[in-house]
Amino acid sequence: MSERGLRKADPETVVKKLVARATLTWNLIEDGDRVLIAASGGKDSTALAWALQAVRRAIGKKYELIAVHIAADFPSSCDTAVLSARFSDWGIPLEIVRVPVIGRLKPGRKMNCYWCSTQRRTELLRYAAERGYNKIALGHHLDDIIETFFMNLLQKGEMIGMPAKLEYEKYPVTLIRPLAMLEERQIIEYADAADILKSTCTCAYGNNSERRAMRAKIAALTGNSGHTKRRILAGLSSGAKDLLLELRSSQTERRETPQTMGTSCEPDSAQ
Repeated sequence: MSERGLRKADPETVVKKLVARATLTWNLIEDGDRVLIAASGGKDSTALAWALQAVRRAIGKKYELIAVHIAADFPSSCDTAVLSARFSDWGIPLEIVRVPVIGRLKPGRKMNCYWCSTQRRTELLRYAAERGYNKIALGHHLDDIIETFFMNLLQKGEMIGMPAKLEYEKYPVTLIRPLAMLEERQIIEYADAADILKSTCTCAYGNNSERRAMRAKIAALTGNSGHTKRRILAGLSSGAKDLLLELRSSQTERRETPQTMGTSCEPDSAQ
């Protein structure tokens, strides 16, 4: 589907088409894969879950889906009963894993997104490895990926991003980002049409002020053109392949911007 066709299509079609395109472009899912969806309860991971179930025929692959929600030991607005019922309607089992994120803090340390996200990522990797899930699907979209790249470039002087597909060396697990070609506004349009936005989960510790500032700069640079943003993504995925797609998993895990690493601290307009 062309860029003009995307503008004319309904929100569900846009999500399905771009998720299918991303999945086939980077070979994110193969026959026999057991895919674990990191379900924060936010709009992004919820849209991701629906899309992965909806594009089965389009991508022509046979795979298993399960969702895992990491519940931390601090107050959350996430209604897991609503989340579980929604996933059940889509034929996706949802498991709740409780993790003492605050309880694991060392004395004198304060709660922050980086700490929370690393604890959640560790639990997802452990869950996947112990139960034989070879793929973990994260809900990072096109805007997340581009913003993270420029934040790392301008603030750290490092050309480090979030590849659509990342194979770990220490774990028999691959991270995939099937929403990589979708703009956040397209996800919001789908979530609004599907009546998802009213019950998405939020985090009281989330702080995306730096990300919002970077988003404004990128909007000025690209004119908020989805076509231009996807061209940037293509450049990051091909021209910078050696820098982005062949990084050691330990380097990427350490250098990714904290707000984009976890399952509940993912950038989310509903927060």
